[in-house]
Order: sequence, then structure tokens, then C-alpha cells
Amino acid sequence: MSTREVPVVIITGYLGSGKTTLMQNILKQEKRKIALIVNDMGSINIDASILNKTGNKVAQVEMVQMQNGCICCTLRDEFMAEIERLSEDGSVEAIFVEASGISEPSSIAGAFLNYEEMTESTRVFLKTMVSVVDVDRIYREFLHNLTSDEDADDGDVINLIMDQIEFCSLMILNKTDLLAREQLTEVKEGLRGIQQKAEMIECVNGEVDLDVILNREDFDFEEVEDYSAVQRALNNCEHDDEKACVDEYGISSFVFEERRPFNRDAFNKLIEEYPEALIRTKGYIWFSDDWEHVQLFEQAGRNASITEVSEWISSWPKEELDKAVSDFPDIMDEWDETYGDRYNQVVFIGKGYEKAEIVKLLYDCIEKAG
Repeated sequence: MSTREVPVVIITGYLGSGKTTLMQNILKQEKRKIALIVNDMGSINIDASILNKTGNKVAQVEMVQMQNGCICCTLRDEFMAEIERLSEDGSVEAIFVEASGISEPSSIAGAFLNYEEMTESTRVFLKTMVSVVDVDRIYREFLHNLTSDEDADDGDVINLIMDQIEFCSLMILNKTDLLAREQLTEVKEGLRGIQQKAEMIECVNGEVDLDVILNREDFDFEEVEDYSAVQRALNNCEHDDEKACVDEYGISSFVFEERRPFNRDAFNKLIEEYPEALIRTKGYIWFSDDWEHVQLFEQAGRNASITEVSEWISSWPKEELDKAVSDFPDIMDEWDETYGDRYNQVVFIGKGYEKAEIVKLLYDCIEKAG
């Protein structure tokens, strides 16, 4: 059974949000001895005098680059081996991990907790998932569409940032000095639309007291997952209600489900004229011109993306499909005679919209028979 002696803090946040600056400031605080793992030592450039003065340790771990940018595969080998090695140093009171700017925090946390359960002798435990948020970028690119033409190819960046915000137990709102108070208030209200419960801490240049990060309740995966407005909608909303569910922040949400495919051209036109009242949209869809691939549709503020992510099981060759059904008979529980497992399921989150109007727009995009 784990002795749970050394807390581990995972720091996420997109490139440029201020993760490195935050870590530099944490290392300067002579409150506790901290060990730090970063993706690339060249990117942090910590002054050696800081380390010599405080006795902190910095470890370089080469993270394996997965397709989705996640480091979870290394949690079973080099990454966790380094954490375990650092935890054996009696002077280390906490370990901070600066995750890749393109990492998916829920995958990291899930793999870490799985490691804890599978490794009885580990001394480490996941304490906090931190998301460092560039409030200036959120204001410009999430709330107001000021993205330049050069950034057009990065239209899904804001969706990745939203993923990092949705799954965290602490949000550090960095660069607050770049916004007026009313602008910052607008950002915080927007963030509450997609992240319901995590504590928000405002700061400039990543200056946050170490105790604020460490002196809190231990990380709870299921609780943090439920913080996400997307997950809350999936858990709580009745799909056949005429009205959307409304939470304490006045944010409403509903889940759209439909077997029939979308017409690609009609759906793309909807995205071009997307309702401004919708804050966040996320879910899996499929198109009538592609019966093979699952598409992930994401929208955050003025940004939207459609990404091909996998194949529908019903598109597999017969021998592979038969084996899958034999091994996992539950597959057939929601199998449709015509469409198999193909299914549109999308969560819509916003404020001041009429569900019936959004649903009509969606059904106008459904491929018509014949």
C-alpha cells in the first residue's frame, strides 16, 4: 500500500501561458525543497545560482511525443522512474512536473492514478492538476476573434487550451496586468462557462505563493472531471427535455443525439455562421459522405474545428467486427440495424440561447433521405 509521502503537482497550459515563469518563481521560494521535471531543459533556463541557494533539484526527462501530445505513455517507464528516484531523496518535499504545452491533462492524470493503483510501494501521489491560463489570449481569441490570418492553421489551439482548462483542480490566471478589470471579469465569467468549480488565482508574471498550490485537498479524478461543463452536461442533462439545463452561473447546456449523419456542406455552413451565444461545444459526429471515420467537433468562443479521430467499429472488416463483438458483446447493446455504432453526440454550452433554435439548426444539417 502506498505511503503517499511526496505530493506531485502537474503544471499544464499552452505554449506561452507562463508555465516556465511560474516554475522559476516557485523555485525561488525558500519554503520547501522542490524537485522539478520539465520536458526540455533548454526551454526553462533556470539560473544555477537559484538551485545552489535553495537546494532544489531539476531533472531532465525526455518525454515521448505521442500523436495527441500526451506524456502518459512515459508514466509507466522513464517519467515515473524519474519521479520515484526524486522521491527517494529525503530532502524533496514535493515534485513539480511541467507538462508539454500540447498535452492532454486528463490522460496524464488517468495514467498517473493508474500507476498509483498498480504500484503498491510508490511514495508519490498526485496532489494537484494546475492549468496556467494566459488571460490576455483568452480575451483576444476566445471571447473576441482577433486571431490573425497567420494563425488560421492553428484554429484548434484554443480548443486544446479549453481542454486544459476543463480538466484541472486549480487555474492560475496569468498576465492579468494586460487586461482592464472589466476585461478580466469578462474572461473569468467566460471560463466559468466551461470550468465550474476549480479555484482561480490571479497573478502577474507567474508570481504565486507555493503554499497556495500545495496546501489544498488532494486531487480527486472524478470530482475534477465533473468540474467540466461538458461532462456535467453529459451526466446531468435529460436529452429529451425541451429546455436546456441551467446551472448556478446562468450557463445552460444540452446534449444533442442523432443517429443519422450530417451533410458536410450544411454543417460547415453552420460553423461559418455559428450562434454567438454558444460558449463551448464538444462531441463526436459523422458525415454522410464518410461512413468510416469518427469526427471530433470542438468549438470554443469564435474558434471551431473538426478532426478525424478514429474509425467506427461498424466500418471494420467482417472478421475483425465479429471478433470485437465476441470479445465485447456489450457493443451490440446500442447497435443500430442501419447505422451500427455511428452516432452524433454533441454537448452544447452557452448563455442566452433557445435550445429549440439550436436543435432546428442542427436538424437542418442532417442528411435528408433519398
